[in-house]
Amino acid sequence: MQRQNQTYNEQPSTMNQPPSVVTVKDALYLTDMLSWNLLAAKKAHFFATQCQDQEIQAEIHKVGQMHQQHYQKILAHLNKQNPQN
Repeated sequence: MQRQNQTYNEQPSTMNQPPSVVTVKDALYLTDMLSWNLLAAKKAHFFATQCQDQEIQAEIHKVGQMHQQHYQKILAHLNKQNPQN
């Protein structure tokens, strides 16, 4: 019982550098992250166009921009790690 509690209380270690090899599972997760952010950006854009309240529309637009920036950052990081030569 005490051994189980130790496992739950331990903090996950942080990697200082990304691994040199990307596993299939890692690649699938990265693909999912890109898809989630792109979908969220598209939905936010759609809902902003449907909204009548200008303040809410502006906030939804900000949310869409945030997801688009996350998408671009992930993509830029992946392109930097694996340049197409």
